[in-house]
Formats: sequence, structure tokens, C-alpha cells
Amino acid sequence: MKISVVGCGYLGAVHAATLASMGHTVVGVDVDLHKLEQLGKGFAPFHEPGLDELLRHGLDTGRLSFSSDFASVAKAQVHFLCVGTPQSKTSDTADLRYLVAATKALLPHLAKGAAVVGKSTVPVGTVEMLQGILARRSDVLLGWNPEFLRQGTAVKDSLVPDRLIYGVPGGKGAASGKPVTAMLDAVYEPLIGAGIPRLVCNFATAELIKSASNAFLATKVSFINAMAELCDASGADVTELSDAMGMDPRIGNRYLHAGLGFGGGCLPKDIRSFRSQARTHDVRSIHEWMGLVDSINLRQRTRTVEVAKDMCHGFLSGRTVTVLGAAFKPDTDDIRDSPALDVALQLAAAGAHVTVTDPKAINNAWMRYPQLRFESSTKRALEGAELVLLLTEWDEYRDLSPAAVGELVRRRMVLDARNVLEASAWRAEGWTVRGLGKGANTPVPQSVPGIPNQYC
Repeated sequence: MKISVVGCGYLGAVHAATLASMGHTVVGVDVDLHKLEQLGKGFAPFHEPGLDELLRHGLDTGRLSFSSDFASVAKAQVHFLCVGTPQSKTSDTADLRYLVAATKALLPHLAKGAAVVGKSTVPVGTVEMLQGILARRSDVLLGWNPEFLRQGTAVKDSLVPDRLIYGVPGGKGAASGKPVTAMLDAVYEPLIGAGIPRLVCNFATAELIKSASNAFLATKVSFINAMAELCDASGADVTELSDAMGMDPRIGNRYLHAGLGFGGGCLPKDIRSFRSQARTHDVRSIHEWMGLVDSINLRQRTRTVEVAKDMCHGFLSGRTVTVLGAAFKPDTDDIRDSPALDVALQLAAAGAHVTVTDPKAINNAWMRYPQLRFESSTKRALEGAELVLLLTEWDEYRDLSPAAVGELVRRRMVLDARNVLEASAWRAEGWTVRGLGKGANTPVPQSVPGIPNQYC
């Protein structure tokens, strides 16, 4: 099929490359010329494992191209809307102006019988608004096909998704929805043939599925983080507690891992938008629930700073602190709403001398946060540290040698805010290890040989 993807950011670039790999002819359209130049050379403007290879394969076969000209999509049979829907700068609601602008720009170039299919995460009721924009084109189909990509595994999530969701007029079984269903079945024929589950529903359900899924995941994370605070207060161990809970098939262990909490450009803004939608529809239970989930998540960041302060006997000012991690999660260079950088900023505001390192996100971070010191070399970042904080769980940080790191730092003190280190191995090398929700922690030493008490 001939397909266009409007918006070549994180979602659009991955979706375009994936569709080309299925054999479709795909053109990606965006207004950012620098981004298009990079994509046209086979390089993603962000770090995502496996995407560069997928882009280059599509370009080499001639099935994938990129353009800033909307006229280039005129022959496409399906147009996927993949533009960003960020949180509004003045409220918790989603900012839909880019989605509206993209739809209006697409309108003059739609062929008769073409389908416009949204993939962006939007508030319920958005499709109804877009129907108004497309109202004078009764010959154009409209559908909604929400995405469920995870940064770091987006290529796999696109090639082998958990499920396919079609939002169509009238929902499952309605005659008015069958043309869109047939069109999307043709797009995803390789996936459907491989046995990927497909669910057809009405527009409102399709709009809510992504938001509801993210809200539930966020709830699991915040619940176990709330339990981590109770474990710290009572002397329990949250890792053992979550392992036991996860054995219950009704609960499961995915996303039941205590730590610094979630961040990024999707989950935080999506649950805030979900909360706003609940308020609009006067569903107070979800409004209050999402507010609590969000507040617990943000609380983990201040708790981490409090634990760091406790490890320095109440005085962060003047301390030399190394932060391992700047990206909001491993296998990405995305620093949007990064818990690691939030903690680093709070430490710096308290007077600590903070050095941040990360395998992929340093360039993005230092341009945005000039008040912090950044170091690309993990070894150099660790030299002379009085306290080390592991805040993004990259594999290379999980695999650090406690003996080797001990030779670099000034004090063998580590705060593992992701609860991923083998604490016993580190303690065997003389380290004091703290975590979140690990109630039975080794106490902070009152003094270290050769170092005055005021530095401990």
C-alpha cells in the first residue's frame, strides 16, 4: 500500500520505518527540516536501539522516504497522524494544536476513499473534533489506531505488538466501520497473519485505551513506591515484598518494582491528561486517584534527596556527588521529566557539587541544564565522589565492579535509587549501600578513617 506518516518524531519515525519493513511504500512528512535531513540519511534524531538499521533498510529498498511537502502524500491510501500531543503549558490537558494543524494541512491532499488514522495519544472526544475538520470530505474515512510503544523497545513493540486496536465509526460490527477496518487489516496483514490479537471498538473506547493502560501502569509503580516508604518506616524489604506479591497471578510482577519512579514525555503527561478528562466528565474518583498516583511518583524524587542528605549526616552543601544516569530510563537519550535530573537539580540546589554521567543523554542534558556538571566518562565522573547515586538503571551501571569503583571514589557510599545493585557484593567491598524501601539498611558510618567527621 501507499502510506503517509504525518509527524516524524519518536512515534512517527518508528511507525514509518516499521511499515516500510512490511513492504508498504511510506512517506514521512514533517516541518522540521533538520530532523528530515537526519532521517533521510538513515539516522534517527534520538537514540532508539535498532531504529537506524530499520531506517536504512527502508531507504535502501526505496520503500521509505521523507519530505516537508504535504503534496508528496497525495497518492497515499492511508494517512497516519503521529504528531505530538504534549501537556499544555498552562494546564494538565493535552495540547492538540499540532494535531489540528496537521489534519488541516493534510486536508487538500487527500485522495478520494483515503483513510485518515490517528495514532497519537489524545483525550476522549478528540476524534469527534477531527470529524468536524474533515466534515466537507465525506469521501474520506476516519479511524483511530492508538500506539503502545515503549522507549528502548519501540522497534520490537512495532514489529511484534501485544495487540492492535482499531477505533472505527459505530464500533465493532457496525457497517459504517467496516471500510476502515478493511483498510487497517490490509496495512497490518503481516501482523494479523502472525497471530497478533486485533480489537475493533468505537472511537471513544480507542481514545481511552491508551490513557487507561498508562494510568494502570502508573498506579502499579506508585503503589509499590508507596509500599517502599512504609517498608523503610517499618524495617521491611520492598523487594522481597514485591516478589511475593508478583507471584499472585491476579497481580503479576511487571511494573511492580520500587525505585525512583517514572518520567519521560508520555506517562506523566498522559496520566495528567487522563485526570483532566475525568474532571471534565465529573468522574471524581479517577480525578483524585490520578492526582494521588502523580504525587506519590514525585514524592520518590524528594525522598531520594532526603536519603542522600541522611547519608551525609544532614549536610549536602559542599559534598561531591556523582549521579549515574540522566535519561528518564535506560536505552534512550530522552531527558523529558527525567527523575534522575530532577534529583540532580535538587542536590545542586542544596549546595552539593554534582557531576552527572550517562551513556547516551549527556548532549541533551548539558544544553538544558548548564547549572550541572556533566561528564561522558563514568570513570572520570566517579573520581573523588563522596556519594554515588544510581538513578538510571543502565546495564553498565548494574555491572560496575564495587572494588574498581571503590578505588576511584573518596567515600564508599552508594544510594541505589533503582534497587538494581547486588547490595551484598558491594557491602563485601566496604560500601555502605542504601536503597528505597530496603528497611534493613547498613547504618551510615559516623566516621571514615582519614576523613574528618564533618565530611561524613
